Amino acid sequence: MVSLCPTTLSSPFHPKTLKLNSYPQNANHRPYSLPPLTAVASRSGYETERGFDFEIGDTFFRHESATGRDLGVLAAALYKKKNDNLRVLDAMCGCGIRSLRYLSEAKADFVLANDANEDCNGVIVSNLSTVSSEEEGRWKVSHSVANRVLAEKYVERDYFDFIDVDSFGSDSSFFRCAFDVVKLGGLLYVTSTDGFSSGGHRPNHSLAAYGAFIRPLPYSNEIGLRMLIGGAVREASVLGYHVSPLFSYYSYHGPVFRVLLRVNRGKQPHGMHYGFICYCDSCGNSQAISWDKLGQIKCPCGSDVPDSLVVCGPLWTGPLHCAEYLAEMVSLAREWGWLGDDMKNKDLDKLLNRLIDESHPDLSFGYIKLDEIASRAKVNSPPIVTIMNAIHQEGYGVSRSHISNNAIKTNCPMSECIRIVKGLQLQQS
Repeated sequence: MVSLCPTTLSSPFHPKTLKLNSYPQNANHRPYSLPPLTAVASRSGYETERGFDFEIGDTFFRHESATGRDLGVLAAALYKKKNDNLRVLDAMCGCGIRSLRYLSEAKADFVLANDANEDCNGVIVSNLSTVSSEEEGRWKVSHSVANRVLAEKYVERDYFDFIDVDSFGSDSSFFRCAFDVVKLGGLLYVTSTDGFSSGGHRPNHSLAAYGAFIRPLPYSNEIGLRMLIGGAVREASVLGYHVSPLFSYYSYHGPVFRVLLRVNRGKQPHGMHYGFICYCDSCGNSQAISWDKLGQIKCPCGSDVPDSLVVCGPLWTGPLHCAEYLAEMVSLAREWGWLGDDMKNKDLDKLLNRLIDESHPDLSFGYIKLDEIASRAKVNSPPIVTIMNAIHQEGYGVSRSHISNNAIKTNCPMSECIRIVKGLQLQQS
């Protein structure tokens, strides 16, 4: 049921060449009142994560990406439990912390830790050696660009259950090679950090990278997730596969868009969910548009304001998460003691539960910021719990958004949201 109560990057580039502040930051999108972003590139020394001490040397490392690593480890461990075997390819491993955690926490039988930068070798080997010696054969380190190592494994017919590609920017070139190497039923954990494209500021770039022409929308960070999934859907279908998102995660630092996909052969079992999203500036409502309706796009509000309709796509229009799978992740995280009162665990607890709430089938795509509702209603914005309860009492589905603290996901039309907010204002006056 819908809850009504609020309850890394690695690349062949050297850290010195990275522009760490390249993407726009929006304080409203910082989930769960996390502390402000500190240094994103660590230089030398040691770090600790989930009880693991590891060396970072001169590699690119982000403390803030720990949540994304937690989610990946939980997913890999669930796969191991169900299949009794787990082979992981960490295509852009950086200092090797993800590979280390896949070996130790997910109990991977084998991890190939690859990074294009050969200067990382000493750090990676040192970190993985704390789990097991290289002679035991549980891990191997390589230094190639991601596509080359994926292509080599395909030629060798050496397939993997779980492939983690923590890429920088909008690098989608690895999709086809990754689909060739992941086992059927296996998992592909992909990344984008291209906030400009998801915000509609580089539509030609998003078209080249993901096959989607993106324009500015009020829920651009969700568009970033749908753009990433849509690119994977397109590339998978070319090879005769279909992909299903098990969870989709946005984090403000970077920004970072991470999606876990399950890969299988054949057509999408419940339809492609690959089309266009249309937003009306006049009324504030959104709708999904199928390919055969492209020439008939109009908003039900009947607006005749020029350019009031904004169309983006093609991209993924289906569910971003699988509630059943997320429930299994919550169960495992609780079993490991990862859900609790400590601030770090509390953040993960809130995130997982919000993802489950967002996956309710009654909720449509996109999210609505309370400021937009208040602005259209010309009233002060009520507390988020108050408006959620009021929307629910009207018979609509509603949940918090994991992407923005001051936003909701709902199937309630904007006109009804405005009416409800005005009613709440009258009750208070």
